[in-house]
Amino acid sequence: MFDPLTAPFVDVLWRLLVALGLGALVGLEREQSESGGKFAGSRTFPLFALYGALVFIFFRSAFPVALGLLIVPLTVAYVAKVWYEGDIGLTTLVAALLTTLLGAMTMHSDRGATLAVVVGGVVTILLSVKEPIHTFADQIEEHERRASAKFILVALVVLPALPDRSMDVLYGLNPRFVWLMVVFVSGLGFVAYLLGRFLGPERGIALTGVIGGFVSSTATTVSMAGKTAENETLYRICGFAVVTASVVMFPRALVEVSVVNPQLLPSVALPLGVMTAVGAVSAAFLYWWTATTETVEVDELKNPFRLQPALVFGAVFAVVLLVSESANEWLGASGVYATAFFSGLADVDAMTITLSRLAAKGTVSTEVATTGIVIAAIANTFVKAVLALFLGTYRLGRLVAVVLGVVVLSGVAVLFLIA
Repeated sequence: MFDPLTAPFVDVLWRLLVALGLGALVGLEREQSESGGKFAGSRTFPLFALYGALVFIFFRSAFPVALGLLIVPLTVAYVAKVWYEGDIGLTTLVAALLTTLLGAMTMHSDRGATLAVVVGGVVTILLSVKEPIHTFADQIEEHERRASAKFILVALVVLPALPDRSMDVLYGLNPRFVWLMVVFVSGLGFVAYLLGRFLGPERGIALTGVIGGFVSSTATTVSMAGKTAENETLYRICGFAVVTASVVMFPRALVEVSVVNPQLLPSVALPLGVMTAVGAVSAAFLYWWTATTETVEVDELKNPFRLQPALVFGAVFAVVLLVSESANEWLGASGVYATAFFSGLADVDAMTITLSRLAAKGTVSTEVATTGIVIAAIANTFVKAVLALFLGTYRLGRLVAVVLGVVVLSGVAVLFLIA
């Protein structure tokens, strides 16, 4: 806890300058955007921050009262703003109160000062992107709002309610951990989907492949294959989208490993990193080869969070976790590899998280977990080539098979080198 009454004068002065800077940052944004009107601007907001900081220094116990007293003139000013300008927006009023709190936080502690700087930056960014946020909100359809509400429900309501312990009735599974992985994997795709919606339908083919890879590389492959079936001349640009979406699966797996078992990351990073690099170079060559700015939309992609697929993934993950543990006990490493291959044909996320978890518990070695994750990724990559061939055209299938084949061989080569 920082005590401004006993701390060196220079430290207190520095924190006051930080509070002043945060207030100025928010105030300049409010004045430049003309959102504050006559309510508050580049001079008033720094005063709010200083008010919070000084009250917290000398009258810390009375800070809630001081904040309440500030609400009175703010309310009067807000009513006058509504009366004279007809603007009922509360953003500037809330920003004024938040700026006062940020000023007080700079005097609370070292962590409070750091957090105040971070929050102040986030607030400024949030205030400055008013139009893009409103445009994005207007683009969201009803079924997307319902899907978003369901995601929030399972993440913030269902997850905390689940027991956080191994249960014999579930064969030793921890229900909260299983559901946490459902939320995590769904959340990756959910965030990528929102990013795609925010950037708009005019996004280029490169971003289409990246977003599609995080949302669903399989859905992206099926979509692109269908487009080449309708128009064979698009096979190059559609092949680029399929390759990009497939390659994105590797860094996505690295993100999952880093969250579930960070100690495993250095071992997995080498083969998956090489596959990512080879895939990225191949995708860049394909992009240059297409020599086109044509945009191909993955219009079959929907909001990635739907309750039924989330439940299915949870069930698949639970089964894969149990089967992998049993296969390791009965058959050793070969059993894990077989499970990884067949599981990877359907879903690489479940196997990646499972082996990361088992390695963290010490059930399998780092080498076995690394090899199993790469095998699952290779199997899933093989599926993309098959889908491109049978659902698209021969040209698309051949192109995707050759490029992804090179990617897979690079991963296999690295596995042999580190074995």
